[in-house]
Amino acid sequence: MSNNQSGSGDGLEIDIDTLIRENAQAVADYELQESPESQNQDLQDRQALRRVSGLSTELQDVSDAEYRQLRLEKVVLVGVWTEGTAKDAENSIKELAALAETAGSQVMEALIQRRDKPDSATFIGSGKVKEVREAVVATGADTVVCDGELSPAQLRTLEQKVKVKVIDRTALILDIFAQHAKSREGKAQVELAQMSYMLPRLRGWGDSLSRQAGGIGGRGPGETKIETDRRRINDKMSKLRREIKEMKVSRDTKRSERRKNNIPSVAIAGYTNAGKSSLLNRLTGADVLVENALFATLDPTVRKTESADGRIYTLVDTVGFVRHLPHQLVEAFKSTLEEVSESDLIVHVVDGAHPDPQEQLRAVRQVISEIGGGEIMEIIAINKADIAAPEVLMELLRIESNAYAISARTGYGIETLVKAIESALPKPKVEITAIIPFNRGDLVSAVHETGEIISEEYLPEGTKLHAMVGGALARKIQMLEEKIKQ
Repeated sequence: MSNNQSGSGDGLEIDIDTLIRENAQAVADYELQESPESQNQDLQDRQALRRVSGLSTELQDVSDAEYRQLRLEKVVLVGVWTEGTAKDAENSIKELAALAETAGSQVMEALIQRRDKPDSATFIGSGKVKEVREAVVATGADTVVCDGELSPAQLRTLEQKVKVKVIDRTALILDIFAQHAKSREGKAQVELAQMSYMLPRLRGWGDSLSRQAGGIGGRGPGETKIETDRRRINDKMSKLRREIKEMKVSRDTKRSERRKNNIPSVAIAGYTNAGKSSLLNRLTGADVLVENALFATLDPTVRKTESADGRIYTLVDTVGFVRHLPHQLVEAFKSTLEEVSESDLIVHVVDGAHPDPQEQLRAVRQVISEIGGGEIMEIIAINKADIAAPEVLMELLRIESNAYAISARTGYGIETLVKAIESALPKPKVEITAIIPFNRGDLVSAVHETGEIISEEYLPEGTKLHAMVGGALARKIQMLEEKIKQ
């Protein structure tokens, strides 16, 4: 990162590099400057933690365990097609397969049932349950993954019938997040989301439902073990919320400092695996981890960049979105998602090579609207133009008025996208005409970095500037002029 620190004068200290130097890994953590070697190490570490097929410490009979770790080795996928076309249903089950593979599992078979709505007892009909059980026996699968969020009763009933562990889409996504979270804040957010999901799904057998004795003779029924566990989880969730709230303060402080110094923020948002991190690397050389997997990066990365006319602005790589993003994650990651909702401009990256890019656009816009970013100006970056079908690109460019076809891998269209981003940056609103003494070069530098120069002239007494700047900088220049006149 360049050392672009302004000097300090009477009251102006703009240490932009310090303000921007955040990876948002932990709000209190320093920025980790990643190198290609560290990126390769991240990939090696992640691959080293993959589950090994055939190795398990869990009991074979799923009903004997009370609280079980999520185990994914060989899985059978199950989907319910309630609306849309057959192609929509197929794309949904393919995405579930990609999620399962990202979590480290091997997909053995996938089944889809056409229904008006999921069955209230078993998610799928009784006939399809038998078919799933047969597929489990035939393939040796140990887990059934359902493409939807199941109620506790549906999970319990379906497990009893198929005789193996059953998880839903939400649990699968939470497991991926738990594997990929690196920062203290990210880990705390994932743990909170997992506990919110797990709390209503606790179950117990045998001793777990027995009462705890108290006093000499017991003195009343006492708590069951499962009730004790619920209480402990609620206590832990309260502690995590407090920790996340404390970490959020530092993030908010850094964001407010950027606002005070009129540094525009551009959020790179989009569907998971659309190429957001690749685009950030292409624009800034950030060396953010890039992997052909869903939710490869969770922690937002903030990088400083400079426009053609010298204005400083930030680019923020955010967590990827997905269809039916679990509400527990949206709630837990609210402080992280604020990087999107508090930005000045959103670069919405869509995978042009995806079978249904318009569905990606719809899903991401829905989440952005939920977190309060629906009114922010949006530029559509249709990525992977080098491998996308030309007719798909033309259709998207026709539908989306402010869209640009790019390839973060080859660099195609990047220059045009950068010009569109720079032209869309918010303009400073205060017009100033001032002569700044040569010994206050820090103010001139600040005008160049955060303002818009209309004209600049060098006079014997100083630098004459006619520019548009932010309110705070305009006040500092005005105070300097008053001081010179005295």
